[in-house]
Amino acid sequence: MARRINSNKPHLWKADIAASVDQFNQWFMRFAPEAFRSTRVKTTEQVKAALVATNDLRTLNPATLKANPGALPTLRMCTAPPLAVDRLIGLADASKNLVGRLEKGKLPTKMQDVHLDKELKKLCRILSLLLDRDSFPWLDNRKDPSEHERDRASTIVADRLCSAVANPIVRNAQEQRQLAMIGDYLDKRGYRKQVHPAGNPLSEMEPGTYSFRMNLAVGKKVPVNIPVDVVIQPKKPRKDRLPVLIEAKSAGDFTNTNKRRKEEATKVHQLQAIYGENVQFVLFLCGYFGSDYLGYEAAEGIDWVWEHRIDDLAKLGL
Repeated sequence: MARRINSNKPHLWKADIAASVDQFNQWFMRFAPEAFRSTRVKTTEQVKAALVATNDLRTLNPATLKANPGALPTLRMCTAPPLAVDRLIGLADASKNLVGRLEKGKLPTKMQDVHLDKELKKLCRILSLLLDRDSFPWLDNRKDPSEHERDRASTIVADRLCSAVANPIVRNAQEQRQLAMIGDYLDKRGYRKQVHPAGNPLSEMEPGTYSFRMNLAVGKKVPVNIPVDVVIQPKKPRKDRLPVLIEAKSAGDFTNTNKRRKEEATKVHQLQAIYGENVQFVLFLCGYFGSDYLGYEAAEGIDWVWEHRIDDLAKLGL
């Protein structure tokens, strides 16, 4: 059994939680304004494109949505109140699969045209009924919007879209930063980033190498791939030659981590079923991970390294 690093030291948790929250907050204050600004600029242009495609919201019909399926997220934010995906599906009594495809900018591949038109018509009806006419005054004036009116409306809708995707923006940026930090740590210690061939056994991973976002096959009856953020084969491999597996985790509030804490437990049980009880799966934490979360993971046999004490990675034999 691998030596525990932090999961068996609850007397240190309180101080580590405080240090981790402080670190996340400092990063957030530096990163967030610029991230949101750049996202807002791009999003505003997307909103303008959706307005042009729909004749400034005056031509909301199946043909328009067919030609511009990617406009749906913008159109949901053009209503009062703005509509979440599930709320739109419920109000329109529309196909969940269809709306899911539109949200990705695609049309369903197997739906017949007659049925597709019928479903799109239901969506257009709800969107048209709930359009935020205060933000789009030209709808009641029955004349073309001025450039100023269109710019202002685009900014309003872009703000709504950015608010809707704020957490993923932060989460993705933080994850990229965490992976870069681990990569720098390993590079300085003479490790090489190298893709492990997909068909080769994990135990054949070359010593002194690491890889990001590797898919590992789990499940004996119905094999599925699960992604692991960082896979590292120590320079001196363990006896079973299995690499160290690391999951990068960040969080901006305590509530969200408690909701998601079972994800790691599920993943480690899947990995143990294939690679054995001694598979080394470790979390790399930054942010709001409280005692409830840590206690749950420790009880599941999961250990972790805090980002503010990254040198603890050495205790994994790296």
